[in-house]
Amino acid sequence: MESARIIAVLARMLRDVGQAEELAQDALVQALERWPETGVPDQPAAWLTAVAKNRALDALRHRQMHAEKEAAISYEIDNQLQDAAPDLEAEVANALENDIGDDLLRLVFVACHPVLPTDGRVALTLRMLGGLSTDEIARAFLVPEKTVAQRIVRAKRTLSEAKVPFEAPRAHELGERLASVLQVIYLIYNEGYSASAGADWMRPALCEEALRLGRILAELQPNEPEVHGLVALMEIQSSRARARVGPKGEPILLLEQDRTRWDQLLIRRGLAALARAEQAALTPAPAVRPSPAGPRPTHAAAAAGSTRGLGPYGLQAAIAACHARARRAEDTDWTRIAALYDALAQLSGSPIVELNRAVALSMAYGPQAGLEVVDGLLDAPALKNYHLLPSVRGDLLAKLGRHHEARLEFERAADLTHNERERQLLLARAQSS
Repeated sequence: MESARIIAVLARMLRDVGQAEELAQDALVQALERWPETGVPDQPAAWLTAVAKNRALDALRHRQMHAEKEAAISYEIDNQLQDAAPDLEAEVANALENDIGDDLLRLVFVACHPVLPTDGRVALTLRMLGGLSTDEIARAFLVPEKTVAQRIVRAKRTLSEAKVPFEAPRAHELGERLASVLQVIYLIYNEGYSASAGADWMRPALCEEALRLGRILAELQPNEPEVHGLVALMEIQSSRARARVGPKGEPILLLEQDRTRWDQLLIRRGLAALARAEQAALTPAPAVRPSPAGPRPTHAAAAAGSTRGLGPYGLQAAIAACHARARRAEDTDWTRIAALYDALAQLSGSPIVELNRAVALSMAYGPQAGLEVVDGLLDAPALKNYHLLPSVRGDLLAKLGRHHEARLEFERAADLTHNERERQLLLARAQSS
């Protein structure tokens, strides 16, 4: 439970994620050896942190002996050694007094650094911050364990070779770096919520891990509306988990779900997070003075100090909130959802958002309105092999009474999906068309 915080402290000291992870594991081994004899200390997390920091200081001393000519490194090490507590008891007290929230935030930004490819960011985040084993990550994403291990090793090596600083990004870098962090958490959540492959419709462990990471980030970045927006989205989506899967593991679509099974506590938490996102979006963004050597702010609001408004995650959370507030499927405010998708489409320009907007338009204004948008997406390269495009089109055609065309679309969608549960659902819809 404490591994991410301990690794964060060590990574700041050592500037090496891989070595920080090894020393954190060493501390755990020492605890397993000593605690059965001495008993579990009153503050086990502080004890582990203290032991790990002592090992890190030993590593720094060793590194110092091999880098006498590196004046900058030696100077930094000397400062850290002078600050070191003389014994374990004093080090425990120091660990208790030290606010390591900033260290954890640094580790979040390092693990999700844009210099890494997306699959590397996801694997390293789950390993370093989620505490998942390589085998668990491999099973979650249905890839060989060796592949995940290679991704993690490459990610650590890339961070080292790129000399990525172990610090929270500067003001002019925050937008890009925070977007990368949110993207990683969002990808992890989506893979858990709608598994892209395999025999299961959902992978709840990934949803829970992404939500945990999002909640941590919301505590560390309380004034960022998109952080609260993503948390709100995940809380509300997670509220439907029990209703999304039938007794045999079969998928149950949103409009067919038993809403009495939705988790009202998660809905309340999601709506509260959405309210925080909306409040933060109304406050002026801090005026950013770009570094002479750094990039200019990516958003005019950030430069001018104007209010920010809801971003993509906040808008998606607002859409999810419309569903959460409807006691029955027929009570859903589809007109508002369509308007929110209009705003989201203007922000993102994503074909997938356009596809979702088409569904909302069909529910608000009739299937023909949605089909017109879908037909305009048929040549979009990003949707060429996306199974939900023919799935949505099939649904709209069926509602218009064009059953033969609908059946062909559902069959095509079934051929494109890699998830067995979804394939069965699509084939069943093809047969009933």
